[in-house]
Amino acid sequence: MEPKIYTVSELSRGIKSLLETSYREIWVEGEISGLKVSSLGHAYFDLKDATSNISGVLFRGFAAGLKFELENGLLVRVRGNITTYDKQSKYQLMAREVEPAGLGPLQLAFEQLKKKLQAEGLFDPARKRPIPALPQKIAVVTSPTGAAIRDILSILKRRYANLHIIIAPVKVQGAGSKEEIAQAIKDLNDNFPDIDVMLVGRGGGSMEDLWAFNEEIVARAIAGSKIPVISCVGHETDFTIADFTADLRAATPSSAAELVVKSKVELADNIAGLERRLLQSLRIYYENLSGKFRRLASSRALVNPLFLLERPVQRLDTAVEALFDGAAEKIRRSGEKLNLQREKLKTLSPLFPLKKGYAIVKKADGKAVKKAAGLRAGDRLSLQFAEGRAEAEVIKPDSPSGESGFVTGHKTQVTSGEKGGDGPKQETLW
Repeated sequence: MEPKIYTVSELSRGIKSLLETSYREIWVEGEISGLKVSSLGHAYFDLKDATSNISGVLFRGFAAGLKFELENGLLVRVRGNITTYDKQSKYQLMAREVEPAGLGPLQLAFEQLKKKLQAEGLFDPARKRPIPALPQKIAVVTSPTGAAIRDILSILKRRYANLHIIIAPVKVQGAGSKEEIAQAIKDLNDNFPDIDVMLVGRGGGSMEDLWAFNEEIVARAIAGSKIPVISCVGHETDFTIADFTADLRAATPSSAAELVVKSKVELADNIAGLERRLLQSLRIYYENLSGKFRRLASSRALVNPLFLLERPVQRLDTAVEALFDGAAEKIRRSGEKLNLQREKLKTLSPLFPLKKGYAIVKKADGKAVKKAAGLRAGDRLSLQFAEGRAEAEVIKPDSPSGESGFVTGHKTQVTSGEKGGDGPKQETLW
């Protein structure tokens, strides 16, 4: 019997049929590696364990249903079937469903998105805005039929009735809920910029029920809101991505209503406390002023106002006395200097030598005679002495020898002009 001869195509189709029939709807666990996502959204990857690996592909239609993102190193369980690619003689796992082998798919998606947004700074406390203490206009983004809206409205009315409340009705779970919530946040910012604060949330439920508040589109809408946002999703133990991006997290919708406005009783108590503190401060201030007034009223200055003048008058007397003493001393020193200058001036006077026996000789025209050679016989001269005056006549002028003098070796008769005694006195000058 001759052996059957297969063509390449026949063998490939046989292997393909055998694999698809034998390994239909199987689950394979392994670690993702070599992940590549095409421009069309198809994901190509390898599943590997300690010794082996197998190629896998997850087409876009199935990938869109994943709650988390595929990433290298992630341990997963993949449901699909084994098939071959004829042109490469290569078998691969055709995946239809992927779930994490450790965390559940929702929890993994939660952790992945949380890590991503945290790296972008959307959870940074520095970007969070303070909640107004007494808001007048409040918006609520939630289901119009749920228990959350009833609790919120009841508490707001009870705590502070005269508030302006805007309700943005949205789906809070299921298909389309994330888009409605994100759009409502955007619309409130665009159309009601005077809103003081916004509440975003819903009542309790499973993780799947709360999942709309873990979606990236909602997180980014909250982070981009210009209106401060308080998240209030589920119960106290429930945490969502919205809680991390909001400006403030409330454990429940009821807690959010209590946080957003203070009760009238609380406000009244605060005002009463402030009033008491103000009155106490005024009382202390008044008592301090009264004490100061009493001390001033009993002071010596007010009892005897002239006391205020005693020291200034005393200082004035001392200053005047010092002024006069100083002036007298200055006058005395000035007088001594004046006398000294007077004595110096006397020694410089042209009359001072006359006291030593000299005389000043002047011609009739009043000019002083400095040289005897300028005299002629018969010239009349005036003689000025230290005491008195006299007149004289030149008998003989100076000799040609050049010797200077009034008379040179000859007698000269001088008639004194002095009165008294027996009449004019004659003297002989040498």
